[in-house]
Amino acid sequence: MAVGILALQGAFAEHAAVLDKLGVPHFEIRQKRDLDQPMNGLIIPGGESTVMNKLLRELDLYDTLREQIQNGLPVFGTCAGLILLAKQIDGGIPCFSVMDIRVKRNAYGRQLGSFFTDDRFGGSKRIPMTFIRAPYIESVGNNVEVLSIVDSNIVAAQQDNMLVTAFHPELDMDLTVHQHFIRMVEQFRLKNAG
Repeated sequence: MAVGILALQGAFAEHAAVLDKLGVPHFEIRQKRDLDQPMNGLIIPGGESTVMNKLLRELDLYDTLREQIQNGLPVFGTCAGLILLAKQIDGGIPCFSVMDIRVKRNAYGRQLGSFFTDDRFGGSKRIPMTFIRAPYIESVGNNVEVLSIVDSNIVAAQQDNMLVTAFHPELDMDLTVHQHFIRMVEQFRLKNAG
């Protein structure tokens, strides 16, 4: 099993460190040839969504990754990654446009910038949540499962093979969200092996 981490910009190294803790093989995606190796899952980290969108197209990664996601490749987007996967962006132009969610960018305002809280994820235990100039999900389609709500705002959701969080689980010691994603990856791998 190997998880690809989009490493064009943003917090990709922090995701790699979490996968190391979990003992999950991974590699960085920086150019088209990186997509030649087998990949069972994809992480799109936080960062600047507009910069990442531009680089995805300039480096000819966009079409291949979008097709793989549409074909069921498990993908986990945090913060900017959430924005890149959304079908609708309040005041913005969608990138991959694959997940049936409407997103508000920089929803908590530039002045507040970031904050820390803890809340439930997927109806299970409470986990730490670090928000950095974060978006939130304004609305979801019928096939989208809401996994976390903070202050009446949706901050984590899943639709089929797509998992998104407005917060940065890679910056906290709790492994719950990444473990959830790895279970998705394992299910996908087993399904394709059979």
